[in-house]
Amino acid sequence: MSIVHDIYQREARELLPLLDPADPVRVVAWRDGKPIEAALFLTHVRAVAALLPAAAAVNLCEDRYAFLVAFCAVVTRGQTNLLPSSRAPQAVDEVMQAYPGCYAVGDTDLALAPPRYQQLPPLDALSFDAEGAWPMVAAEHVVAIGYTSGSTGVPSANKKTWSSFVASNAGNLAMLQAVVGERFDIVATVPPQHMYGMELSVVMPLLGGVGVHAGRPFFPADVAAALADVPAPRVLVTTPVHLRALVDSGIALPPIAAIVSATAPMPLELAHAAEKRFGAPLQEMFGSTETCVFASRRPTVDEDWLLYDGVTLHPQPDGTMVDAPQLGAPISLADIVSLSDNGRRFRLRGRHADMLEIAGKRASLSDLTRRLLAIPGVLDGVVMQLADGDTLGVHRIAALAVAPGLDEHRILDALRDAIDPVFLPRPLRLVKALPRNETGKLPRAPLLELLQRD
Repeated sequence: MSIVHDIYQREARELLPLLDPADPVRVVAWRDGKPIEAALFLTHVRAVAALLPAAAAVNLCEDRYAFLVAFCAVVTRGQTNLLPSSRAPQAVDEVMQAYPGCYAVGDTDLALAPPRYQQLPPLDALSFDAEGAWPMVAAEHVVAIGYTSGSTGVPSANKKTWSSFVASNAGNLAMLQAVVGERFDIVATVPPQHMYGMELSVVMPLLGGVGVHAGRPFFPADVAAALADVPAPRVLVTTPVHLRALVDSGIALPPIAAIVSATAPMPLELAHAAEKRFGAPLQEMFGSTETCVFASRRPTVDEDWLLYDGVTLHPQPDGTMVDAPQLGAPISLADIVSLSDNGRRFRLRGRHADMLEIAGKRASLSDLTRRLLAIPGVLDGVVMQLADGDTLGVHRIAALAVAPGLDEHRILDALRDAIDPVFLPRPLRLVKALPRNETGKLPRAPLLELLQRD
């Protein structure tokens, strides 16, 4: 059985288990086709903890099992895992500068290693004590600081306590168990450093009795091989970008019980194609680095999102206040929603920063992007608003498109038939690829760099 703590009484609990259930033979991870049981996992954690400095750590491990071990080793030392928005050197350096004295830990020999880089030795070669107390963590200990992707500006830091992860995991686990049953194993294409990857492929294996594949498969054939390495029922944790590649590849996958997607809106046609292609329901998750996941839906069935137990939304003129068990206080998001079903469901109406008003006419950047992507021949694209305004304070709209075989004029002509002319993007630039990060998001800074190139 997995734990579901009484999240409303968590403040009264001083210590929470790092790993649950307290079963030494349950499988935590699958690595090289072999199961790693809880007892062996904990010995790896103790051995690595003995090697690490007493400071916060930027966790750069690529192997998901190594990340799990390093994450728990840092936590058991009473320290914090720092999770940059990407593993790019600049992003890592910015985080390390914000936390003087921290170090970086990883499992590979990096050509451009950050300062104070600690490379883990092969885990199987470590000497360790076979026995030890089952690890407990202070409920309000900050175990991770996650950074937003920077898609709307500068990445921001968000502290996560162990009790907040316990609470968010209860909602995620209940949702998935309602779809696939009590027991399942996970293969994830998303990095563990991203909050979505953290919740589904790190926290859930620790607290939910779920086994996770150690890899982060990228190509469709690698995803198929990883799924074959874990037993059924299998859950694939992915993103729209990765899922599109899987569907288009035509590659056969082992039977999967469910697909989970987040990080970007799921196109309805892709959801239908994935469910038909792989014979599994697709569950889309809704959340943010600030809030963690707090709602889900099956887009082929419902347009509305269903809130997790204990979550309430409070619509505001410029966004929505989210109150959830994993939050110490309500958090404001820029998403504009309308509620239904006595407040248990909601429908997205856009984002405050996403809304445009020009010459008395209104539109949203997300809808403009959707219409750009609907043009035959446009493989990828984004519409954005620039910060520089004219003398009347109107900010220009720009777009980037990946469209081999098309030119700017043909794309603009197609957009004229779909949107009001006042919202036509100027400039519209054709590029070979958009600078998507590991989860498919588009940080704003590299988008602006592309627009400024001659």
